This record gives sequence, structure tokens and C-alpha cells, in this order.
Amino acid sequence: MAYKILIADDEAEIRDVLRLYLEKDGYEVIEAADGMEALEVMKRDKPDLAVLDIMMPGVDGYRVLRNLRETSNIPVIILSARSSDSDKILGLDLGADDYIVKPFVPLEAVARVNSNIRRFYALGAGNSQVSDGRELCAGELKLDLESCLLYRGEEPIELTSVEFKIMKLFMENPGKVFTKQQLFEQGWGETYMLSDNNVMVCISKLRAKLDHDGREYITTLRGLGYRLEKDNR
Repeated sequence: MAYKILIADDEAEIRDVLRLYLEKDGYEVIEAADGMEALEVMKRDKPDLAVLDIMMPGVDGYRVLRNLRETSNIPVIILSARSSDSDKILGLDLGADDYIVKPFVPLEAVARVNSNIRRFYALGAGNSQVSDGRELCAGELKLDLESCLLYRGEEPIELTSVEFKIMKLFMENPGKVFTKQQLFEQGWGETYMLSDNNVMVCISKLRAKLDHDGREYITTLRGLGYRLEKDNR
């Protein structure tokens, strides 16, 4: 069955171009012309990935993304004319997995959709350290590879696809130190650039979701990288 892609953008020409290229690549495409329609479509049609414009009338893309992240961890690609670092960081901090700046090359957009679909929906395959083939455990943390949910004890914690991939790496190797480059290439599947601060943003978000009662699950080793503590009970 074809993966279902939501394109939410108030420019009909952009929706038409993306639909043409994505359908040619075998995807099923659904559209929304504004943020409110995007929220309705997501509830009704349950897309596998969403491409969101930021500057949509009524409900903007940031609000759509916040709402989506309350119930879903599907991959989200922001498509926006805003190109500043602060805009990109805000989008990633809210839970986006990728950011494409307009004007864009349609083939690049399709390649990014392919990459996010492949990385997200192929997670957990062939992992020899998975308990009964479906879970990873480290201390009180449990990562369900089928539902893509992280549990702290019995408490479920929603993760974005990038957060999921990074936690999967940590929980396969508790106590091991990973560099920013290793974490970036695991989470985003691209070559790490020295000026990129996406890893720091992602680690900060994970800590906000995980840390409580004075306990720190992910620690920083200055000049080296980050590690998931083995004894986190």
C-alpha cells in the first residue's frame, strides 16, 4: 500500500507540483490549503508524513505542528520561505524532522520525503539487542519499536522521528559516548556540518521530556559528546 503524504500549503501551484512529483514516485497525496483544513485532514485521513508550510492563513504551520505532536510522531517536513537560522531552529524545536526553504527543487523535496519515510518506517529492523523483537530496555526506560513510544516506567513519552532514532541508538548502547556527528548522522541521515546545532536542540528536548526528580538520563561529556546513563532507575 502506498504511503500517504499530506501537503499543507496555501499556494495551489506548490501543491500541484509536489503532487505531480510525489504521485510519480508512488505516493498517495492529500492536500490542505490552510492550517485548519490541515488539522481536519490529519484527523480524518491519518497521513504517514506531512509537508507543512509555515505562513498559512488562519492557523499557521507552527500551530499545526504543535497540535500534531500532541498525538502523533509521524515525520514532518517544514516547507517555508523563512530561511533564518532562528526559524529553522524553532521548527525543529517544535518537532519537525526536516526543513526545506522556498524556492525549492521538487526532486530534492521528493528525496527528503523518501529519506524520512525510509528512516522512520524501517526503524527496528534486524536489531539483535531488542527484547522479544519489539522493545529496547535501559534501566527504567523502555523503547517500543512498533508503536515508536518511549516509556519511563509506565509513563508513555511521545517522540518525534529524529528523537526516536537518537534514543534507539542510545538504548542500544547505554553508557557509550556518542559525538555530535554520530548523533546527527543517526538522526538525520546526512553528513554533519560543524556549524549545525540541531543535535543540541534535540538533546535539550529529550532531556525536557525525560529528566525528573533531579535525575539526569542523558549526560554531556565536554569535548566528547553525550551518553545515556546505564543506571537510570
